[in-house]
Amino acid sequence: MKKRTKNFYFNVVLLFFVGILTGCANDGNEETTTNSSENNSVLESTEEDTTKTDENASTSEIVESNTDEANDISSEETDKDDSGHTPSENSDSNVGDKEDKETLSQYSSEQIEYARVWLQLGANQDIDGLYVQHIPAGTPLNPNDETSLEYPEDVIQLAGGRLVDGSVTYSGNGDGTINEYNVPLRWDGNYPAGEKFYTDIINHTESVYIDTGNDEDVIELIKLTNIQ
Repeated sequence: MKKRTKNFYFNVVLLFFVGILTGCANDGNEETTTNSSENNSVLESTEEDTTKTDENASTSEIVESNTDEANDISSEETDKDDSGHTPSENSDSNVGDKEDKETLSQYSSEQIEYARVWLQLGANQDIDGLYVQHIPAGTPLNPNDETSLEYPEDVIQLAGGRLVDGSVTYSGNGDGTINEYNVPLRWDGNYPAGEKFYTDIINHTESVYIDTGNDEDVIELIKLTNIQ
Protein backbone atom coordinates (compact mmCIF):
# COMPACT_ATOMS: atom_id res chain seq x y z
CA MET A 1 0.00 0.00 0.00
CA LYS A 2 2.72 2.44 0.88
CA LYS A 3 4.63 1.47 -2.23
CA ARG A 4 1.63 2.35 -4.47
CA THR A 5 1.19 5.64 -2.73
CA LYS A 6 4.81 6.59 -3.40
CA ASN A 7 4.53 5.62 -7.03
CA PHE A 8 1.41 7.72 -7.38
CA TYR A 9 3.05 10.83 -5.94
CA PHE A 10 6.11 10.22 -8.04
CA ASN A 11 4.03 10.13 -11.21
CA VAL A 12 2.13 13.27 -10.19
CA VAL A 13 5.36 15.17 -9.61
CA LEU A 14 6.80 13.88 -12.87
CA LEU A 15 3.73 14.97 -14.78
CA PHE A 16 3.89 18.35 -13.10
CA PHE A 17 7.47 18.93 -14.23
CA VAL A 18 6.72 17.65 -17.69
CA GLY A 19 3.82 20.08 -17.91
CA ILE A 20 5.97 22.96 -16.76
CA LEU A 21 8.68 22.12 -19.30
CA THR A 22 6.15 21.76 -22.07
CA GLY A 23 4.57 25.08 -21.22
CA CYS A 24 7.90 26.85 -21.23
CA ALA A 25 8.78 25.34 -24.56
CA ASN A 26 5.49 26.45 -26.08
CA ASP A 27 5.90 29.94 -24.68
CA GLY A 28 9.38 30.14 -26.19
CA ASN A 29 8.16 28.99 -29.59
CA GLU A 30 5.26 31.44 -29.53
CA GLU A 31 7.58 34.28 -28.57
CA THR A 32 10.03 33.28 -31.28
CA THR A 33 7.23 33.06 -33.83
CA THR A 34 5.87 36.43 -32.74
CA ASN A 35 9.29 38.07 -32.91
CA SER A 36 9.93 36.49 -36.31
CA SER A 37 6.62 37.77 -37.61
CA GLU A 38 7.30 41.25 -36.27
CA ASN A 39 10.78 41.26 -37.80
CA ASN A 40 9.37 40.14 -41.16
CA SER A 41 6.75 42.90 -41.02
CA VAL A 42 9.42 45.52 -40.26
CA LEU A 43 11.61 44.20 -43.08
CA GLU A 44 8.73 44.25 -45.55
CA SER A 45 7.80 47.80 -44.47
CA THR A 46 11.41 48.93 -44.89
CA GLU A 47 11.62 47.37 -48.36
CA GLU A 48 8.34 49.03 -49.37
CA ASP A 49 9.56 52.41 -48.10
CA THR A 50 12.87 51.97 -49.95
CA THR A 51 11.03 51.04 -53.14
CA LYS A 52 8.71 54.03 -52.83
CA THR A 53 11.68 56.32 -52.14
CA ASP A 54 13.47 55.02 -55.23
CA GLU A 55 10.32 55.41 -57.32
CA ASN A 56 9.80 58.97 -56.04
CA ALA A 57 13.43 59.80 -56.76
CA SER A 58 13.15 58.40 -60.30
CA THR A 59 9.91 60.30 -60.86
CA SER A 60 11.50 63.50 -59.56
CA GLU A 61 14.48 63.05 -61.88
CA ILE A 62 12.16 62.49 -64.86
CA VAL A 63 10.11 65.57 -64.01
CA GLU A 64 13.23 67.70 -63.58
CA SER A 65 14.66 66.38 -66.86
CA ASN A 66 11.43 67.15 -68.73
CA THR A 67 11.27 70.60 -67.13
CA ASP A 68 14.85 71.38 -68.17
CA GLU A 69 14.18 70.23 -71.74
CA ALA A 70 11.00 72.30 -71.88
CA ASN A 71 12.86 75.36 -70.57
CA ASP A 72 15.63 74.85 -73.16
CA ILE A 73 13.10 74.55 -75.99
CA SER A 74 11.17 77.59 -74.72
CA SER A 75 14.39 79.60 -74.51
CA GLU A 76 15.35 78.65 -78.05
CA GLU A 77 11.88 79.51 -79.37
CA THR A 78 11.96 82.84 -77.53
CA ASP A 79 15.33 83.66 -79.04
CA LYS A 80 14.08 82.96 -82.55
CA ASP A 81 11.37 84.57 -84.62
CA ASP A 82 9.06 82.92 -87.15
CA SER A 83 11.85 82.82 -89.73
CA GLY A 84 14.13 80.80 -87.45
CA HIS A 85 16.60 83.62 -86.89
CA THR A 86 17.61 85.08 -83.58
CA PRO A 87 16.84 88.79 -82.86
CA SER A 88 20.55 89.65 -83.13
CA GLU A 89 20.76 87.97 -86.55
CA ASN A 90 17.64 89.83 -87.66
CA SER A 91 18.97 93.10 -86.30
CA ASP A 92 22.22 92.67 -88.26
CA SER A 93 20.30 91.63 -91.34
CA ASN A 94 17.95 94.64 -91.10
CA VAL A 95 20.86 97.04 -90.73
CA GLY A 96 22.52 95.53 -93.79
CA ASP A 97 19.29 95.78 -95.80
CA LYS A 98 18.83 99.46 -94.87
CA GLU A 99 22.40 100.25 -95.87
CA ASP A 100 22.02 98.38 -99.16
CA LYS A 101 18.63 99.88 -100.02
CA GLU A 102 19.12 103.63 -100.14
CA THR A 103 16.11 105.47 -101.50
CA LEU A 104 15.57 108.88 -103.05
CA SER A 105 13.43 109.85 -100.07
CA GLN A 106 16.69 110.41 -98.18
CA TYR A 107 17.55 113.34 -100.44
CA SER A 108 16.02 116.71 -101.26
CA SER A 109 14.05 117.38 -104.44
CA GLU A 110 16.76 119.86 -105.52
CA GLN A 111 19.52 117.25 -105.20
CA ILE A 112 17.45 114.78 -107.20
CA GLU A 113 16.77 117.41 -109.87
CA TYR A 114 20.46 118.30 -110.31
CA ALA A 115 21.41 114.65 -110.73
CA ARG A 116 18.60 113.88 -113.19
CA VAL A 117 19.34 116.93 -115.34
CA TRP A 118 23.01 116.02 -115.58
CA LEU A 119 22.31 112.36 -116.28
CA GLN A 120 20.16 113.40 -119.24
CA LEU A 121 22.00 116.47 -120.59
CA GLY A 122 25.54 116.37 -119.22
CA ALA A 123 28.24 116.09 -121.90
CA ASN A 124 30.39 113.75 -119.80
CA GLN A 125 28.92 111.23 -117.37
CA ASP A 126 32.27 110.06 -116.06
CA ILE A 127 32.89 112.94 -113.68
CA ASP A 128 34.60 113.13 -110.30
CA GLY A 129 32.18 115.77 -108.99
CA LEU A 130 29.01 117.63 -109.93
CA TYR A 131 29.31 121.34 -109.12
CA VAL A 132 26.14 123.38 -108.74
CA GLN A 133 26.07 127.21 -109.03
CA HIS A 134 22.95 129.32 -108.53
CA ILE A 135 22.91 132.42 -110.77
CA PRO A 136 20.33 135.08 -109.87
CA ALA A 137 18.24 136.98 -112.44
CA GLY A 138 19.96 140.15 -113.69
CA THR A 139 23.40 138.50 -113.94
CA PRO A 140 25.05 139.02 -117.38
CA LEU A 141 25.17 135.92 -119.56
CA ASN A 142 28.80 136.78 -120.34
CA PRO A 143 30.35 138.85 -117.57
CA ASN A 144 33.36 139.55 -119.84
CA ASP A 145 31.31 141.29 -122.54
CA GLU A 146 29.85 144.74 -121.95
CA THR A 147 27.22 144.12 -124.63
CA SER A 148 25.92 140.99 -122.92
CA LEU A 149 22.29 140.83 -121.88
CA GLU A 150 21.23 139.58 -118.47
CA TYR A 151 19.43 136.44 -117.39
CA PRO A 152 15.71 137.23 -117.18
CA GLU A 153 15.23 134.67 -114.38
CA ASP A 154 17.16 132.71 -111.76
CA VAL A 155 19.13 129.91 -113.36
CA ILE A 156 21.23 126.95 -112.24
CA GLN A 157 24.51 125.99 -113.84
CA LEU A 158 25.79 122.42 -113.50
CA ALA A 159 29.37 121.56 -114.37
CA GLY A 160 31.94 118.83 -113.92
CA GLY A 161 35.29 119.34 -112.28
CA ARG A 162 37.04 119.75 -115.65
CA LEU A 163 36.36 122.06 -118.60
CA VAL A 164 35.98 119.06 -120.89
CA ASP A 165 33.08 117.84 -118.76
CA GLY A 166 30.91 120.67 -120.11
CA SER A 167 28.03 122.41 -118.37
CA VAL A 168 24.24 122.70 -118.32
CA THR A 169 22.55 126.03 -117.57
CA TYR A 170 18.81 125.97 -116.97
CA SER A 171 15.79 127.19 -115.04
CA GLY A 172 13.20 124.81 -113.61
CA ASN A 173 9.50 125.06 -114.41
CA GLY A 174 8.25 122.93 -111.52
CA ASP A 175 6.42 120.53 -113.83
CA GLY A 176 9.20 118.11 -114.77
CA THR A 177 10.52 120.38 -117.53
CA ILE A 178 13.37 122.89 -117.63
CA ASN A 179 14.35 125.83 -119.83
CA GLU A 180 17.86 125.09 -121.08
CA TYR A 181 20.12 128.04 -121.99
CA ASN A 182 22.70 127.43 -124.67
CA VAL A 183 25.61 129.10 -122.93
CA PRO A 184 29.11 127.68 -122.44
CA LEU A 185 30.97 127.28 -119.17
CA ARG A 186 33.73 129.51 -120.56
CA TRP A 187 33.16 132.06 -123.29
CA ASP A 188 35.58 132.02 -126.20
CA GLY A 189 35.40 134.25 -129.31
CA ASN A 190 35.53 137.86 -130.40
CA TYR A 191 33.89 140.42 -128.14
CA PRO A 192 31.87 142.53 -127.99
CA ALA A 193 29.43 140.05 -129.54
CA GLY A 194 26.53 142.53 -129.59
CA GLU A 195 23.09 142.44 -128.07
CA LYS A 196 21.54 140.49 -130.92
CA PHE A 197 23.82 137.56 -130.18
CA TYR A 198 22.64 137.38 -126.57
CA THR A 199 19.03 138.11 -127.48
CA ASP A 200 18.99 135.01 -129.66
CA ILE A 201 20.29 132.88 -126.78
CA ILE A 202 17.56 134.12 -124.44
CA ASN A 203 14.76 133.85 -126.97
CA HIS A 204 15.74 130.36 -128.03
CA THR A 205 15.89 128.59 -124.73
CA GLU A 206 14.76 124.99 -125.13
CA SER A 207 12.08 123.39 -123.00
CA VAL A 208 13.21 119.89 -122.04
CA TYR A 209 11.30 117.19 -120.17
CA ILE A 210 13.58 115.49 -117.65
CA ASP A 211 13.22 111.74 -117.21
CA THR A 212 13.28 110.25 -113.75
CA GLY A 213 16.17 108.02 -114.72
CA ASN A 214 17.56 105.14 -112.68
CA ASP A 215 17.37 105.69 -108.93
CA GLU A 216 20.74 104.05 -108.24
CA ASP A 217 22.47 106.28 -110.82
CA VAL A 218 20.74 109.33 -109.38
CA ILE A 219 21.87 108.48 -105.85
CA GLU A 220 25.46 107.89 -106.97
CA LEU A 221 25.55 111.27 -108.68
CA ILE A 222 23.97 113.00 -105.69
CA LYS A 223 26.88 111.74 -103.61
CA LEU A 224 29.23 113.62 -105.98
CA THR A 225 27.23 116.87 -105.81
CA ASN A 226 28.90 120.01 -104.51
CA ILE A 227 26.64 123.05 -104.18
CA GLN A 228 28.55 126.32 -104.43
